[in-house]
Amino acid sequence: MNIYVGNLPYKAGDQELQELFEQHGSVSSARVIVDRFSGQSKGFGFVEMPEKSEALDAIKALNQYEFMGRKLRVNESQPRPRGEGRGGQDRGDRGDRGRRW
Repeated sequence: MNIYVGNLPYKAGDQELQELFEQHGSVSSARVIVDRFSGQSKGFGFVEMPEKSEALDAIKALNQYEFMGRKLRVNESQPRPRGEGRGGQDRGDRGDRGRRW
């Protein structure tokens, strides 16, 4: 199960996130999302736990848990809706907005 972890302290890294979730079961991966230009944490991350029952226990135990001075928001990760993106502007079928070159 893929788990979203929000409101992460900016000084928390992948290792701290993994160790926190390993207290509740097996962790396949733990990743803090960072800004690709500055390398600074964006304050959220994802944890992958192969065993669903352990993942659900972790979510229940760690949602609103105070970690390094901040209360975490933890829930099952939802797939990103199609078309929502990673930057850029969706121009749809407006194309060049009717301009003539």
